[in-house]
Amino acid sequence: MPEETAKSENVFKSRNFRLVFLGALVSELGSLLYSFAVSFYILEISGNNAFLQGLYLALCGGICLVLTPLGGVLGDRWNKARIMFVCDYLKGGIILLATLFMVLFRSPGTQIVILFVTGMLGNGISGIFSPASSALLPHIVEPDRLQQANSYFTMKSSFQAILGVVLAGILYASVSIYVLFLLVGVCYVLSGVSEMFIRYEHAAPGEKLTLRLVLGDMGDGLRYLRTQKAIVALLAAILFINFFLAPITGNFVPYFVKTDLAGAPGYLFSRLLTPELWSSVFSVLLGISTLVGAVLLSARPQAEKCGRTVSLLLCGMAATIVALTLGYWLLVDRGISLNGFLLLFCAGSLLSGFLVTCVNIPISTALMRVVDRDKLSKVSSIVSILAQGLVPIASVLAGIVIQCWGCTLLLVICSAGFAAAALFLLFNRSVRDI
Repeated sequence: MPEETAKSENVFKSRNFRLVFLGALVSELGSLLYSFAVSFYILEISGNNAFLQGLYLALCGGICLVLTPLGGVLGDRWNKARIMFVCDYLKGGIILLATLFMVLFRSPGTQIVILFVTGMLGNGISGIFSPASSALLPHIVEPDRLQQANSYFTMKSSFQAILGVVLAGILYASVSIYVLFLLVGVCYVLSGVSEMFIRYEHAAPGEKLTLRLVLGDMGDGLRYLRTQKAIVALLAAILFINFFLAPITGNFVPYFVKTDLAGAPGYLFSRLLTPELWSSVFSVLLGISTLVGAVLLSARPQAEKCGRTVSLLLCGMAATIVALTLGYWLLVDRGISLNGFLLLFCAGSLLSGFLVTCVNIPISTALMRVVDRDKLSKVSSIVSILAQGLVPIASVLAGIVIQCWGCTLLLVICSAGFAAAALFLLFNRSVRDI
């Protein structure tokens, strides 16, 4: 039985949950600051090279996916809290070291190399960290409180999107990139300190970890998933949904801000907001609607099945992306009204945040409830790979499309692909069993 939660009405009464929550709050703030800064800094020092930015995203995502299966095996065999704090200490140390090198070597080419190496190392560590982190909650939270716990984590992410992204925009505009990276490294170290005090019952395996054992455990996870047809169908659809969604947030938004917005003679609230701060506005609105969705779900009982509802919500999100695509083509590409698109994108961010929350929390809760605990880290790693497997490829292709043909074509491809994947999910009968 999870420690301290058997009779608790609220998961925050658990010391373990508070420590996990605090550690995640600090480390994700560091991750947010770093991701925000790197996306714009690479474009800044490379002359708005969208391909280079896409290549960075692809390599970082690829190394994370490669090491995620190993993270799943380690998460089921080693102490999950120990994996988490060691990984956070390593990420903090790498970023602090990279900051020192960037101070010493100021040429754009050298700094791009440093950013690529740092990003790949950090994301490789994240591949080890994520399966252990995602599988820890069922060990410290009662089954009937999992939706509440997941909702609180989503609220945390929402507050970070509201406040953290604004902070990131302000810091990026007002302090040097070196100071910003220094803060990121400190955030990861502080997160590791919090995670060191997490305690839960963990039975260490008797076998010595070998390559053969690692490969065998990966095979066990795949064989287990093969028996869960509804989950496999859901993951197949999400694989392509993420393929078409990731370029919008990872490639389109930074490029739109650094070219269309920064290159315009004037735009909405230009006296108050720099182009980078407009990116923060989008994230703040996304965070507000995500927070609203998480608050609503935290107070609702867990549904036995969520597959049909999730499919309908994804279709609603597909319609939102189609509307944004038409808006960019009419308002920006054809020069009708840049400010009109800014307002449209704000509305789309509000709606998308709410829909994404109402999709992610039920799916995460359902997986935690139906998957055996001793297989949860392995299954989580496989789920992560299947859900994110095509994202690195999407990032590179999106960079090429923007560089050669512009943002309109990218948005058309993304909206059409997302809509097709959402409709596939809607008409798949097995998904209704989730």
